Amino acid sequence: MSVWIDIAGLPPENIVFSPSPLSELGAALHALAEPGHHPGLHGWTTATTSALKPDLADRLLEADFLWGPTFSDISMPFAALADVAGQPGATLAEELDMLDRLDDELYVAAALEISCASAYSRGGASPLVDATAREQALDRATARGPRQAEFARRLLADPPTVRAWIRRLFEDCDEAFFADVWKRVRVQLAADARHKADVLRHKGLAEALTQVSSALSLDEERSRIVLDKLSDGHTTATDPVMGPGLTFVPSSFGWPHLMALHAPGWRPVIHYPVAAPELSGPASVALLEARLEALAHPMRIRICRNIARTAYTTGELATSHGISAPEVSRHLAILKKAGLIQTRRRGRYVLHQLNLPVVARLGSDFLEGVLR
Repeated sequence: MSVWIDIAGLPPENIVFSPSPLSELGAALHALAEPGHHPGLHGWTTATTSALKPDLADRLLEADFLWGPTFSDISMPFAALADVAGQPGATLAEELDMLDRLDDELYVAAALEISCASAYSRGGASPLVDATAREQALDRATARGPRQAEFARRLLADPPTVRAWIRRLFEDCDEAFFADVWKRVRVQLAADARHKADVLRHKGLAEALTQVSSALSLDEERSRIVLDKLSDGHTTATDPVMGPGLTFVPSSFGWPHLMALHAPGWRPVIHYPVAAPELSGPASVALLEARLEALAHPMRIRICRNIARTAYTTGELATSHGISAPEVSRHLAILKKAGLIQTRRRGRYVLHQLNLPVVARLGSDFLEGVLR
């Protein structure tokens, strides 16, 4: 599974690296709504939540599907405006003005995309004009709770009023906490964007992608960028309507998420974290699946119990578990292919031991994989 972006014929000068204040506000609101996704931000989320005025906290709860489990595309309005060439605004006010320029159909469709629906990359009619899309949007909102359902109904019934309400909510968040946050992080984000742009210019796209995230790669044969994610989707960076281009937006609140805007009619955007816990690179989705499958067999779990404590030979494991040496070898081969065991030779003996650092990371690799 992966999300890929077709870049065939895309000039390097049409690739933009730039911070986005509205995207960063959306990421901050996501961290407040889903603190379990961001354990490294626990101090900030706790302090910020406790300092919110009750009215603002209540309004954030009412509209949390805009930044809760998913990350609404309305946080990146520059991607829907062909004339800005994928360049985010310099200030939150500039990007809110961009958001105001989106037509109601596009705005409502993006705002009500509140689940990781498989139809996201296929597009479709807006809930404002299509009865089926409207029913599906209301069903998704209802599943989130009565307040969210009521909010969705209001947005569908009176888009201009609710859009003004959302803008005011963003402005109140800026006054309450985000202005200080942006003042603190914007220099770091701008420096990261400049550095990635320099890498692109001097070392090429493949190296720039590597520095953005280990979950990004360049498929040169197919002329596309591949995001290693537990989802499927695709888009193009050479849409004739939007014009050629791809935007990379750094975020100080992003980890563990690596998000891709790949909806039809929008310029593709990759929203990436600039800082992560000091761990080795995360396992790919394919490797993570292989490791979990390797551990799904009861005999391999029992073997792991032995080799977690000390190194064993194949013969010792066969004797311990009452199975043949070839059968043990087959199980060990699966565990070794998944990177879960280490093997070393001592004289004429081959010893097998559990790779404890890799196994210890399985939980965080799994979370990063499903949240990426």
